[in-house]
Amino acid sequence: MTAQIIPVQNFDIVVFGGTGDLALRKLLPGLYQRFRDRQMPEAARVCAVSRREVSSDDYRSSVRQALTEHVNADDLVPDEVEKFLRLLTYVSLDANGSKGWPDLSEWLASGVDKIRVFYLATAPELFGPVCARIGSEGLVTEQTRVVIEKPIGKDLASARAVNDAVGAVFAERQIFRIDHYLGKETVQNLMALRFANALFEPIWNRAAIDHVQITVSETVGVGNRADYYDHSGALRDMVQNHMLQLLCLVAMEPPSAMDANSVRDEKLKVLSALKPIRPGRVEQATVRGQYAAGAIGGKAVPGYLEELGRDSSTETFLAIKAEIDTWRWSGVPFYLRTGKRLSQRASEIVVQMRPIPHSIFPRDAGEVRPNRLVIRLQPDEGVRLYLMSKDPGPGGMRLKTTPLNLSFGETFKVRYPDAYERLLMDVVRGNQTLFMRKDEVEAAWTWCEPILAGWQESDEGPEAYGAGSWGPTGGIALMVRDGRRWVEPGT
Repeated sequence: MTAQIIPVQNFDIVVFGGTGDLALRKLLPGLYQRFRDRQMPEAARVCAVSRREVSSDDYRSSVRQALTEHVNADDLVPDEVEKFLRLLTYVSLDANGSKGWPDLSEWLASGVDKIRVFYLATAPELFGPVCARIGSEGLVTEQTRVVIEKPIGKDLASARAVNDAVGAVFAERQIFRIDHYLGKETVQNLMALRFANALFEPIWNRAAIDHVQITVSETVGVGNRADYYDHSGALRDMVQNHMLQLLCLVAMEPPSAMDANSVRDEKLKVLSALKPIRPGRVEQATVRGQYAAGAIGGKAVPGYLEELGRDSSTETFLAIKAEIDTWRWSGVPFYLRTGKRLSQRASEIVVQMRPIPHSIFPRDAGEVRPNRLVIRLQPDEGVRLYLMSKDPGPGGMRLKTTPLNLSFGETFKVRYPDAYERLLMDVVRGNQTLFMRKDEVEAAWTWCEPILAGWQESDEGPEAYGAGSWGPTGGIALMVRDGRRWVEPGT
């Protein structure tokens, strides 16, 4: 089986922050893969922009090294690598000054009729100034798009300020607020699972579903992102964007069509229907944690405060009980859990069904457990549906939980594009379906802000948990007091 490759139109892409980690680890390797698969035209061009003073030849050497480190060796075809590197140009540019802008304008002048993409892989505080300068330099055409990374603001006011600054230069149809989780194969398969199969829609509601769990766990600590992370924390870094977007895809009503505005209209309705967690309810509906020293994979690792080098009340773990006030979901809690230095790296959505109303089987047949649907985003993307079945063999009825397993790696014997590869090509196509709209971002912040306010009013800080565990005991208790338990990834 081979993946279907549909070439995109010719384009130029300018990557601000071109010497940074995101560009070298994800963006340029992603563009190389699309070039190698003939989806990216050979006449496309890439201009990396940064303050650093290096030549284009030196920059190509650093990209060659990055490809060696971040692309599977089987995909590194020497001739293709050299062809791709010839598409790259480097411009030393000061985002807040005049240096380098004439050089960038001159480079773009020869591609005025092409699709033009500005990717802002920079600090968020530069989004507004860079966009303003792009506009004042006359670099915006009808076929221009701009891509901005999260975090979009640190609260509702700052998110609006960023949106207004970018929107002063670009029309909303030109703005692509990227969330790489939405580019994952399994996330898109959730749409196919729900809306291309008659099997699930009749039971996708409070009558059949007991609750939903969304877990995004990491084994890594904050590392060299400690200073950034300390001003962010798990709520801003993961919940406000990635996890609420996943919640929306699980909970949204069927859109009228598979187009950008229809899908995003339904996601906005979910965000607007989230029951506010006001300061008085924060301690009952949320659990904060902060990792202490422990062990990951048998290796001792330091605690968050040791890595940071100072005291801090920033949360590295967060569990939330969210509720959606709609007819479909009334009474169905959505439990969100994310953290660093946890037991394993995984991202999963668990849709837990209600138990059967009455068992006809004898006690010695075994426990009849409720069905559950597990959508695994990483690692080993796939979907599992856990059903009750008879254990084969003589000796009467013995019941056993058995998974129906759709493993993408095993079922589709082909390499499929990763999230950034797919989303970059969607930007070129002008397809905004998998990107956040302005009102989505602001609705998410509207729900998150009262939680932040409640924490500020609270006398309690985050609960310590050992690195390598599944978080603080309070995170477990959040579900236990509802008579439920977390489903650990992979089980």
